[in-house]
Amino acid sequence: MPLYDFRCPACGERFEAVTKPSETASCPSCGTPRCERIYSGFAGPFTVGLRGAAARRSDATRRAREEQRREQRAQRREKEGR
Repeated sequence: MPLYDFRCPACGERFEAVTKPSETASCPSCGTPRCERIYSGFAGPFTVGLRGAAARRSDATRRAREEQRREQRAQRREKEGR
């Protein structure tokens, strides 16, 4: 059974309870039998980096930028006479 967030309409207590999706929980503070379910956000899957096409695009951009920097360094060296 999933864990849901609830709020008691009588005393305002907020709490979590493990219930079936079709059921409501009783308030642990005042005992009100039917509390309101609160829909709250949850932590989704955490992604560390880019994946798929976005990763390939990022890699290609980085490679192009590094190549451009190498060419600029080579041009500066030629101008300096090295």
